[in-house]
Amino acid sequence: MLSPAETLAHLITEKFITAAPEAAAKALAGLATHETLILISPLKAQTLITCFNHMEPCKAAAVLRRLPARQGAYVFSRLDVVQAARMMREFSQPYREKLSAALKPEFVALLNQVLAYPASSVGAVMSTDFVSLKTDAKVSDAVERLKTFPRKKIPAVCFVTAKDGQLKGVIRTAEMLFYPHSSALGSVMSGDFASLSAQDSQQKALVLFQQTQSPLLPVVDKSGKLLGVVAVPLQCPAAKAGWFKRLRARFANKK
Repeated sequence: MLSPAETLAHLITEKFITAAPEAAAKALAGLATHETLILISPLKAQTLITCFNHMEPCKAAAVLRRLPARQGAYVFSRLDVVQAARMMREFSQPYREKLSAALKPEFVALLNQVLAYPASSVGAVMSTDFVSLKTDAKVSDAVERLKTFPRKKIPAVCFVTAKDGQLKGVIRTAEMLFYPHSSALGSVMSGDFASLSAQDSQQKALVLFQQTQSPLLPVVDKSGKLLGVVAVPLQCPAAKAGWFKRLRARFANKK
């Protein structure tokens, strides 16, 4: 049974991760591995996933491999695939094999695919943490989906796909306020969007961010299926500023 002090420490840690995941992950990474393990191992799975997604891969790998095998595999399989791939590189070969055996074959295949991308490619940095809905989904469906996110994690853009996963359009989250909730996303989405392939260079992505002034760019395969997204990098503040300026102008025109 946990002591009152331990219970309080775990509660504070969980609140910290929920409120400020990046700062919490950085603070926990500064502790000794066994100290980090003591603080986070009893936490809910979703809290652990949030923490590991924001932690340096080397530290995250060191902590995760000390979790019970079942708990570690469950959390790992729900991480952003790029972060999971970075952590996989840090594991010893025996642990890689042990962990892979506990994962679903589809996730292992996706991991291997990401690990095969060159370090300078878009595929090496793309995220699989995005919101996508089918063309026949309603605006109300998208809103309900977004309500499940913490405020700071609500994406600026949602992606609209066909039943086979092919990207058909995008819709800005803020724009949903102006559409009837009964509208199908396929009828209100924008089909005018730029995309990247996983093999494209990160330099090409940076140029495209500057040209489109979009906060997120979709990554698609040869058939147009949505694989992931890349977010506007810190080196490109003009893209963020330009996107917000265009969004304000669009709202002004709707009045």
